[in-house]
This record gives sequence, structure tokens and C-alpha cells, in this order.
Amino acid sequence: MKITLTVVGRTATGYLKQGIDEYVKRLSHYIGFDILCVGDAKNTKSLTEAQQKVAEGKSILATLDKSDYVVLLDEHGKEMRSMGFAAYIQKRMLGGTRRLVFVVGGPYGFSPDVYSRANDKISLSKMTLSHEMVRLVFTEQLYRAFTILNHEPYHHE
Repeated sequence: MKITLTVVGRTATGYLKQGIDEYVKRLSHYIGFDILCVGDAKNTKSLTEAQQKVAEGKSILATLDKSDYVVLLDEHGKEMRSMGFAAYIQKRMLGGTRRLVFVVGGPYGFSPDVYSRANDKISLSKMTLSHEMVRLVFTEQLYRAFTILNHEPYHHE
């Protein structure tokens, strides 16, 4: 299985990029993982929120294959503890998923078409996190999931 984190726009904040890069490096010991950045919607001042979501949604959908299992990182998704997330990843691996794609939307969330394409939604927190911060929190939690699955001492319950 391969895991992809698809995000809208680049990570511009240096310390967050550094942290994300560290967890991406650590993840390489366990699984094929990459971060795919799709472009931000252009001329956003002339677009409504809905139009911006549609434009970003088209960019996101263009990166997906029919066989991808797509999980939106969404405030309305289901919450789980780290152990539960590890079990979730393991279930996808054992279920024969070829590519598991997690998606972070733009500042206004996802278009209806992206919601329709999604197989699942997960929430990282009830609190609002910046889109760049979500990337760091997600990569750390994914790394934690693999240390849990490999019975390594990183996670303490």
C-alpha cells in the first residue's frame, strides 16, 4: 500500500515544514508516503467561497484514481484515538487498498464533488487547526500509527 497526503497549496511556514519533513523521513522506514500539493485557486478575491471550493475541488479530483481509497481530513469526520487510527490504517492495509489518499482542503473546506468522491472522513480535533498545522499533526499521527503497529516504544498509552 502507498499513502498520499494531498494538500491545497504549499507549506510556507518554516518550522512546520521542518517538522513535516522529519516525519516524512521517519515514515519512509515503514511505507511509501508522499505529500502531493495541488495549486491554490487563482484570483480568489474575485471568487466566492463556493467558487473557490469548486476550483480547488477540481484540482484535488484530478489527482485521484478510481481505485484510490479517499479520506478527507474534515472537521465533521469521525474522531479516534491514536490506537484506533493505527487499527484504521491496518484495516486498510489488510483490506487490499493499493493507495490510501488523505486530503486536506483549502481554507473553506471541500466542494460537494470532493465530498461525494470520499470514502471516509476523519477529524483530527474538535478544535480548528490551520491547514499547515493539520499537515504536521497528521504526519506525526501517521508515524505514531506505524510505531504502534510495529510495537515500538514511541507511543505510550
